[in-house]
Amino acid sequence: MMNSLKQLGVSLVLLASFSAFGQEGNALFRAGDKGYQCFRIPAMVTTKNGTLLAFAEARKKGCGDAGDIDLVLKRSNDGGKTWSEMSVVWDDADNTCGNPAPVVDQKTGNIVLLSTWNLGADHEKQIIDQTSKDTRRIFVLSSSDDGLSWSKAREITADVKLPNWTWYATGPCNGIQMQSKKYKGRLVIPCDHIEANTKKYFSHSIHSDDGGQTWQLGGTTPSDQVNECSVAELPKGVLMLNMRNYTSVRVRQVSMSKDGGATWAELQRDTTLIEPVCQGSLLWYGKKGRKSFLAFSNPAHQKTRANMTVRLSYDQGKSWTQSHVVYEGPSAYSNLAILPNGNLACLYEAGKKSPYESIVFKELSFDDFTTSIYSKKR
Repeated sequence: MMNSLKQLGVSLVLLASFSAFGQEGNALFRAGDKGYQCFRIPAMVTTKNGTLLAFAEARKKGCGDAGDIDLVLKRSNDGGKTWSEMSVVWDDADNTCGNPAPVVDQKTGNIVLLSTWNLGADHEKQIIDQTSKDTRRIFVLSSSDDGLSWSKAREITADVKLPNWTWYATGPCNGIQMQSKKYKGRLVIPCDHIEANTKKYFSHSIHSDDGGQTWQLGGTTPSDQVNECSVAELPKGVLMLNMRNYTSVRVRQVSMSKDGGATWAELQRDTTLIEPVCQGSLLWYGKKGRKSFLAFSNPAHQKTRANMTVRLSYDQGKSWTQSHVVYEGPSAYSNLAILPNGNLACLYEAGKKSPYESIVFKELSFDDFTTSIYSKKR
């Protein structure tokens, strides 16, 4: 394995409390750490061995989406109580390495990390307008030692991006491994793209049936005005895609797939899941000893990125009967995970004046959730 993270001799340190921002939590990444002016785009998975991996984009010269951006990681071996020092997973000189979308192969224990790349000098608008020097490219990295070291980034653009697509993003959030009999073992990554001529926004998925060695393009949503998305597998192998929405109605959009992500059904609005146009995280909880449910996190506000909230649904997204406000202040992107002790955890962007001051880890007990006023079916 290449790009060793050199963490074997690093002692774990207890992170400072986030209570100064009004609610308890550990700020894993703070603006200014290790020479990076900004940290954005959290992603998190729990490995087969129970190690927590928290990823982020480390932005050298500010919070902008372009420029010198590296992928970084912190690890926890005790369910998030303590964390390793930050290590760099992928640094390609002055270029942009971003949109972490990790997924764990439960058969091998390998962690597969999808990511996107572009020249640091190319901005999103230039890539969309096709005036950039290069384009948006897709890469995969992997780790076979619980995130201690990572393979060299390997390009898969030709396999998962159509010629008439310009902008492209993986996740940003975790992917999933399907459990249903027909598609058991399939790795699925939620993605989005923009068409060259129409400049319309769509969500889509990509998948691998060989542990991340090869990747295929799945289906695209039949309607546009959606992009960053999260995926979960419901009972009987049905996939749910939950998407950021650009229409005038400030709620999330949802699409279903009954063929492993090969096609996606027409979009449906989830009127409970309000949003200010922002990323969100969807997770299926199916551990023994507790009734199965869907969990969803996002800044639950229709005008501004604030009020980071986690909601629970016990009827596969038809209604969201329980909720918990993780942080009332400025907050934006997030990723949910299941901890080894069975609790939920939320990794999210938050700050006092801006959502982009820190990326914070918070464990959520089920006692934190209260009955929601949004308990009626849509």
